[in-house]
Amino acid sequence: MTPEATLTPEAWARALRIDPQPPYTPHIGALVEMLSYTRLTTLQAVEGLDKQDLDTTYDDFPHSIAMLLGHLAAVERAYQYISFENLDPFAGDVPAYDRYLGAMTFGEHGLAVRRFQLKELLDELADVRAETLRELGKRDDAWLSQRLSLPEMTDMNHHWVWFHVLEEELSDRGQIRLLRQAILRAQTTEASPPDLANE
Repeated sequence: MTPEATLTPEAWARALRIDPQPPYTPHIGALVEMLSYTRLTTLQAVEGLDKQDLDTTYDDFPHSIAMLLGHLAAVERAYQYISFENLDPFAGDVPAYDRYLGAMTFGEHGLAVRRFQLKELLDELADVRAETLRELGKRDDAWLSQRLSLPEMTDMNHHWVWFHVLEEELSDRGQIRLLRQAILRAQTTEASPPDLANE
């Protein structure tokens, strides 16, 4: 499903119901419904942005929309390893995760997310989410309530992990909306004709 296809009236109407569907067990299904609704709001927040918009930053807000989208993919990918594979990607256990470290740490431990088209960023998010849904479909509510066994993570259970992925997206989506508003204000100011009456 393309990002554009998900932003239909039918998709929004369906998203307004927490109505778990097969193949998911009831609690996992409810979680999937919430993850899906949150993703729709993210897609809405970035719809129509171009590469310049995606890479825009401000002195008091150094994270671009592209960086925030990359961060969302990196967070979800990290928790896939933690929750589904019992591996800690931050401990060097997963070399394949290295390419996400820049996005995970907002450029501190790797390349920043820049110069991507919106479709590329959304395709990455969709690929990561498809893997999450495949893996959740293999599990049940008993698994969801189990605690993790990774050292220093044993206080968490799988349900909290996937709730945290959801809350991370909501938080980043809020920042994306603020950035988009700032970009729109700047564009409107640049496009406005001079006020000749005050010259």
